[in-house]
Amino acid sequence: MDWNKDKSVRLTTVFTILLAAVLLAADVLGFIWMPWFISASAIDSSHLPALAATIYTGSIFAWICLYTMFRLLRSISGGEVFTEQNTRFLRVISWCCAGACIVFLVSVLYYPPFLIISAAAGFMMMIVRVVKNIIQQAIGMKSELDLTV
Repeated sequence: MDWNKDKSVRLTTVFTILLAAVLLAADVLGFIWMPWFISASAIDSSHLPALAATIYTGSIFAWICLYTMFRLLRSISGGEVFTEQNTRFLRVISWCCAGACIVFLVSVLYYPPFLIISAAAGFMMMIVRVVKNIIQQAIGMKSELDLTV
């Protein structure tokens, strides 16, 4: 198989759409699986409203992140890579990760295993910020090169 950047962007777009479908299913079926989750875990059933708040607040950040990621992929597939708009997209994605990190960190108060999700979201925020900073530096270098030619 001849793998290239266009196929990679398409594959990532497909996975973004699939993840959006999974998130939609989780949002729609959330009130069905949350009571099951509470009964299967160590969460007190009185924490169902807190669990719902955690899940649906986290879902808001996930939807914003997926939409922004889709826009970023569309920009990249159009040949626009080192642009200020793409750094804004990456900034939004990193803030969504930070928001999820905070939501799940607060939720550790009633369910300590949420610390794992919080740490993962925080780690992803740092990775996206580093990539954003690299692209921002590349934009500056590209501008300097354009001026010298």
